[in-house]
Amino acid sequence: MSAEEPAPRLPPTRRRALQALAAAAAIAAGAGGSLHFLWPRAEGTNVKIGGPFRLKSQDGGTVDSARLTGKPYAVFFGFTHCPEVCPTTLSDLAQAFAAIPDLPADFRVYFISVDPERDTPEVLKEYTSNFDPRIVGLWASPAELPKVAKEFAVYYEKIPTSDGSYTMNHTAVVFLMDRHNKFRSVINYDDPVDTYVRKLKELIAAE
Repeated sequence: MSAEEPAPRLPPTRRRALQALAAAAAIAAGAGGSLHFLWPRAEGTNVKIGGPFRLKSQDGGTVDSARLTGKPYAVFFGFTHCPEVCPTTLSDLAQAFAAIPDLPADFRVYFISVDPERDTPEVLKEYTSNFDPRIVGLWASPAELPKVAKEFAVYYEKIPTSDGSYTMNHTAVVFLMDRHNKFRSVINYDDPVDTYVRKLKELIAAE
């Protein structure tokens, strides 16, 4: 595939399988559907996004943003019972990774759960294993989550469902952070995969 060719999305069968995984979990929990919000396109603006975080990793350790200086990374807020937006976004990220042969081996997307009650580190690890090993789940406690969400201007809300369970509404964008730990741009949920590829290439090439 040449650099000019758009990266294809996952085959429909693979995409449906991953979406079904989350949808089944949502139905089992009585969560049903949820709303997701795009974040304002911020390229070229002075929007202050990003801040220090130190959160528990799906592998039992911690990820400290202060130790990420020197390498670019991405952040995505979501939850494992998400019926469509989260599995689609993570699938598209995995597809974009495959289209970038020189993507650094230590590049990471940090998937921060907005549903800490259900998304334990163990649950996050099982969920992210369906996508790509460079996607790492992070768990923020109910006390930590509001602060880190505020740092990224992320909206999230628990929505009760008629059966006594709940679902989550949340901002649905990928935040791209450069090697200086500074916000660079976003990838919106409605962006095609070739946009994912272009923006990821720009991120890793930025000084």
